[in-house]
Amino acid sequence: MSKPKNTGAVMDRARPLDRQQAHEIQAFGHTTRMPIALSQNVAKQSVENLNQILADTCTLRDLYKKHHWQVAGATFYQLHLLFDKHYEEQNDLVDQLAERIQSLGGVSIAMAPDVAETTIIPRPPKGREEVPVQISRLLHGHEIVLKEARSMARQAAEAGDDGTNDLLVSDIIRGNEKQVWFLSQHLVDVPLVKAD
Repeated sequence: MSKPKNTGAVMDRARPLDRQQAHEIQAFGHTTRMPIALSQNVAKQSVENLNQILADTCTLRDLYKKHHWQVAGATFYQLHLLFDKHYEEQNDLVDQLAERIQSLGGVSIAMAPDVAETTIIPRPPKGREEVPVQISRLLHGHEIVLKEARSMARQAAEAGDDGTNDLLVSDIIRGNEKQVWFLSQHLVDVPLVKAD
């Protein structure tokens, strides 16, 4: 029995093949035909709409994390937890939106610079803001997403894209409405100790 002569060659196969490059296999904005019984035009329109909602949901999600880190004052603990809970829920919506885009044959927006370029939610200042401003900013972001989602859900329903319509109505609209309810109650001016 002979021994392998070049043990160095075996060791080289364990080296990772990093820094590989190639052409994209699908360009952003191009929709691949999927066998899901939807026309290419319907799928393409839904992908465009969902990418807009995705960019805005990513922005809203990150706005929650910003305020989670920067909240202050007497309601710090409650809002710190609430903002983090809402962040996680928005993160779940981000994943659902991206997966729906991919299942329609599209390419989902994914990187922060692309999200920033696409979102219509106004950018907050880098600094720390007072709690009522933080909550107002979040409510405005929700309102933008809800307005878009309602319009896009109607478009999807009219086009026969029931999967996109269901995602928008059942998850995006209902989830955002519930978060709006929880947030808006923090801006109701009620007495804390003695009733009027």
